[in-house]
Amino acid sequence: MVKSNRFALYVLMFNMFIAMSGIGLIIPIMPAYLETFGVAGQVLGTLIATFALSQFLFSPLAGDLSDKYGRKNLIIFGLIVFGLSQLVFGLATELWVLYAARFFSGLGSAFLVPPMMAFVADITTYEERGRGMGLLGASMSLGFTIGPGIGGFLAEFGLRVPFIVATAVALIAAVISLIALPNVRPTIKNSLTKRENIFQQMRRSASTPYFVLLIVMFVFSFGLANFQSTLSLYVDKRYNYSPTDIAILITVGGFVGVIAQTFVIDRLFRKFGEMKVIKVNLLVAAGAMIGILAVGDFWTILLVSMVFFTATALLRPAINTLISKLAGEQQGFAAGMNNAYMSLGNMFGPAIAGILFDWNMAYPYIAGTAILLVSYVIAVSWSSRNRKLLASKQEKIQII
Repeated sequence: MVKSNRFALYVLMFNMFIAMSGIGLIIPIMPAYLETFGVAGQVLGTLIATFALSQFLFSPLAGDLSDKYGRKNLIIFGLIVFGLSQLVFGLATELWVLYAARFFSGLGSAFLVPPMMAFVADITTYEERGRGMGLLGASMSLGFTIGPGIGGFLAEFGLRVPFIVATAVALIAAVISLIALPNVRPTIKNSLTKRENIFQQMRRSASTPYFVLLIVMFVFSFGLANFQSTLSLYVDKRYNYSPTDIAILITVGGFVGVIAQTFVIDRLFRKFGEMKVIKVNLLVAAGAMIGILAVGDFWTILLVSMVFFTATALLRPAINTLISKLAGEQQGFAAGMNNAYMSLGNMFGPAIAGILFDWNMAYPYIAGTAILLVSYVIAVSWSSRNRKLLASKQEKIQII
């Protein structure tokens, strides 16, 4: 990778880290924060679903626009919208304002993630693609991992302080991007002359060679969201964990995943291929999800969480990389649809998990395990029918 492209990748990693830190900051305080509004599990689920709905609606548009006009301006816009929406959420006094703020947070995220994923594809060679996606995923996981720890600490100074800090770091990242990020314009031969709406784009995605991988992303995200959206509530209600305890669970549990994404994932891709990494870690994630119900003390919960977060940390860049390799020249469209299908899973998963949690605390984890196993079956079935295609992608890396 040339020096200028390497620098651009570092800026993208920093942006992703900042955005995910902003999300992670608020996780350990959400149960206590929502209690000030007199609400709990179901509202938390629908708030997360509102964020995901906005991502779903705007991710394909962001990917399409980035294919036509470049990635930089969309990333800056996304950071500004995301940051300001965090401030509104933290200063809200009415429940409807929380929903409005989360919708705009999702919009900001939609203009961040697909352009950044497509940017990585623009500045990496075919053989570097897996490592580039892995590093971007590592920065995502690192932000999400460190954010809760910082949020738990900041909550000691007031429940609204983490939201103010999240706003500040997002706006700082926007300024850094404006100054330091190059404006790489993709060369797309088949760019659309007529704007498609979300449903037209989803219909078009069904004819792509990576469509089943988009379905896997949707189903996997659905199951993953069950765990992530209810873990803080689960340990708060069942074990009376404090925001600091919850922050430690998420921070330490996710740190091993960051290490794996940074130092291990490229080797796994080269040796086994992305599809094998996907299949193995779907099973590991399913086992860890159901395992959370079988443990009862802090250290075993921490261990199970660490296994779960490591498996999912390897899953996401594996799916992203394989989709990117199959996408050809329309990297923005592929990244946008990838984020849209992920957002669908993130939308329905937390909403259903919140309802299930209010019925019984164990139900979200049982349902999430079943969903991950369904995702595994889909992945195995597709890979067995497309062995030649997957083998050719792996062979191309070895030839290079």
